[in-house]
Amino acid sequence: MNERDDASRIEGARNLLESWLGRVLPDDARTWLTAAAGEIAGGAPPRRFYLAFSSAVHRCGKEELALSEADLSAAEAACPGWNPAGWSREQAARALLLLTLPAEDVEAWEKVLTRVQETADVGESVALGQALPLLPHPGSHVLRAREILRTNITAAFESVACRNPWSARWLPEDAWNQMVLKAIFVGSKLHTIVGLDDRANPALSRMLADYAHERWSAGRPVDPELWRAVGPHADADVRRDLARVLVDGDERERKAAALALASCRNEDATALLAADPALSLAVAEGRLTWNDVAMSEAS
Repeated sequence: MNERDDASRIEGARNLLESWLGRVLPDDARTWLTAAAGEIAGGAPPRRFYLAFSSAVHRCGKEELALSEADLSAAEAACPGWNPAGWSREQAARALLLLTLPAEDVEAWEKVLTRVQETADVGESVALGQALPLLPHPGSHVLRAREILRTNITAAFESVACRNPWSARWLPEDAWNQMVLKAIFVGSKLHTIVGLDDRANPALSRMLADYAHERWSAGRPVDPELWRAVGPHADADVRRDLARVLVDGDERERKAAALALASCRNEDATALLAADPALSLAVAEGRLTWNDVAMSEAS
């Protein structure tokens, strides 16, 4: 990502946040936010930013922005993969304040973000994680993201792991794999992880298959979405696991096993999938997708 793209992304995101907040905030909250953002952009001392960032929840409220499909399309255009559906007013306000913070002096800017993270409550940590794809110097946030991902607070973890394109673009493979495994462990939905298919890798496939065996050994169910990140790199042992699920699983599990085998691109996997002609045909014709697996659970 070059500097021009970086500047365009930041400006586009800032304009959208200003527009969305401008139409939902009461006059007093809008006046406060405009003044705070102006002072911060103008080089006010860091304490002005800390105070505004902390006060955003009280000043702007926790109500949802209630974004339209057009709003979400504009978000995608401004920052590919950005999905602020469900964002609250205070989350949007905090993201806007982060985007107004001068970042030309990278060392000083990093110090401010580090201080924010070190003192953040849950809401502030969530807002920081959500804002990662919008912030300047995107490659500099790896340690910050790792720290958020280590939390035991699901909302903070999901602010980086779910609906966040930054993670797919910048997390190293080891951190990515641990994030996906933890998402399954804490019950996060894998279909909300941006870039899950693109970042499938052999080490992750093996990790998740081992986790499935642990669950089976303990007599516990396995979330069928797990196989989505397993299939593309399934080795012979894992392909046998998928064949077992294809035969013995419930309807949702069998659908997931079929999709995983189809993604494997291996003659053995193709033969195993052919053992269930109906599911094999449904996958081939596009009538069965991972979205169907995800939505069948949601319903």
